[in-house]
Amino acid sequence: MATDNGKFSASESLRKTRTFGKVRCHNPSCMGRLEPEPGSEQISCPTCGMTYRLFWVTPELPRIRGPVWEVNRKLAEETLAKKLESSKDASK
Repeated sequence: MATDNGKFSASESLRKTRTFGKVRCHNPSCMGRLEPEPGSEQISCPTCGMTYRLFWVTPELPRIRGPVWEVNRKLAEETLAKKLESSKDASK
Protein backbone atom coordinates (compact mmCIF):
# COMPACT_ATOMS: atom_id res chain seq x y z
CA MET A 1 0.00 0.00 0.00
CA ALA A 2 1.32 3.45 -0.93
CA THR A 3 2.37 5.76 1.85
CA ASP A 4 2.26 9.54 2.10
CA ASN A 5 5.30 11.04 3.81
CA GLY A 6 6.04 7.58 5.14
CA LYS A 7 3.45 7.96 7.88
CA PHE A 8 0.03 7.34 6.34
CA SER A 9 -1.28 5.20 3.53
CA ALA A 10 -3.00 6.94 0.61
CA SER A 11 -6.45 6.05 1.95
CA GLU A 12 -5.52 7.28 5.41
CA SER A 13 -4.30 10.61 4.06
CA LEU A 14 -7.47 10.98 1.95
CA ARG A 15 -9.60 10.35 5.02
CA LYS A 16 -8.22 13.58 6.51
CA THR A 17 -9.61 15.58 3.58
CA ARG A 18 -13.18 14.30 4.09
CA THR A 19 -15.70 16.82 5.27
CA PHE A 20 -17.68 14.59 7.59
CA GLY A 21 -19.67 16.75 9.96
CA LYS A 22 -19.71 19.76 7.62
CA VAL A 23 -22.24 21.11 5.14
CA ARG A 24 -21.82 23.36 2.16
CA CYS A 25 -23.64 26.68 1.77
CA HIS A 26 -26.40 26.31 -0.83
CA ASN A 27 -25.93 29.84 -2.18
CA PRO A 28 -24.56 29.21 -5.71
CA SER A 29 -22.32 32.25 -5.55
CA CYS A 30 -20.87 31.22 -2.17
CA MET A 31 -20.67 27.41 -1.64
CA GLY A 32 -18.60 27.89 1.52
CA ARG A 33 -18.08 25.03 3.95
CA LEU A 34 -19.95 25.32 7.22
CA GLU A 35 -19.20 23.36 10.38
CA PRO A 36 -22.23 23.40 12.68
CA GLU A 37 -22.06 22.77 16.39
CA PRO A 38 -23.35 19.28 17.22
CA GLY A 39 -27.10 19.34 17.78
CA SER A 40 -27.61 22.92 16.53
CA GLU A 41 -30.82 23.60 14.62
CA GLN A 42 -29.61 26.43 12.38
CA ILE A 43 -26.39 27.68 10.87
CA SER A 44 -25.51 30.95 9.16
CA CYS A 45 -22.87 31.24 6.49
CA PRO A 46 -20.21 33.73 7.61
CA THR A 47 -19.39 34.56 3.98
CA CYS A 48 -22.78 35.37 2.45
CA GLY A 49 -25.03 35.56 5.54
CA MET A 50 -27.64 33.02 4.43
CA THR A 51 -29.15 30.91 7.22
CA TYR A 52 -30.16 27.27 6.96
CA ARG A 53 -32.17 24.83 9.08
CA LEU A 54 -30.30 21.63 9.92
CA PHE A 55 -31.30 18.00 10.20
CA TRP A 56 -29.02 15.53 11.98
CA VAL A 57 -28.91 12.12 10.27
CA THR A 58 -26.74 10.85 13.13
CA PRO A 59 -25.38 12.86 16.06
CA GLU A 60 -22.24 13.54 13.97
CA LEU A 61 -23.74 13.95 10.48
CA PRO A 62 -25.63 17.18 9.66
CA ARG A 63 -27.63 17.91 6.53
CA ILE A 64 -29.28 21.12 5.39
CA ARG A 65 -33.05 20.82 5.62
CA GLY A 66 -33.79 24.15 3.99
CA PRO A 67 -33.28 27.89 4.17
CA VAL A 68 -34.62 30.15 6.89
CA TRP A 69 -36.85 32.18 4.60
CA GLU A 70 -37.23 35.23 6.84
CA VAL A 71 -33.46 35.82 6.99
CA ASN A 72 -32.79 35.03 3.35
CA ARG A 73 -35.73 37.14 2.11
CA LYS A 74 -34.38 40.09 4.12
CA LEU A 75 -30.91 39.62 2.56
CA ALA A 76 -32.43 39.44 -0.92
CA GLU A 77 -34.46 42.61 -0.37
CA GLU A 78 -31.39 44.49 0.89
CA THR A 79 -29.34 43.36 -2.11
CA LEU A 80 -32.11 44.36 -4.53
CA ALA A 81 -32.41 47.78 -2.90
CA LYS A 82 -28.65 48.33 -3.24
CA LYS A 83 -28.69 47.29 -6.89
CA LEU A 84 -31.64 49.54 -7.68
CA GLU A 85 -29.99 52.45 -5.93
CA SER A 86 -26.71 51.92 -7.78
CA SER A 87 -28.53 51.68 -11.12
CA LYS A 88 -30.32 54.98 -10.39
CA ASP A 89 -26.98 56.62 -9.61
CA ALA A 90 -25.45 55.25 -12.82
CA SER A 91 -28.33 56.55 -14.96
CA LYS A 92 -27.92 60.14 -13.70
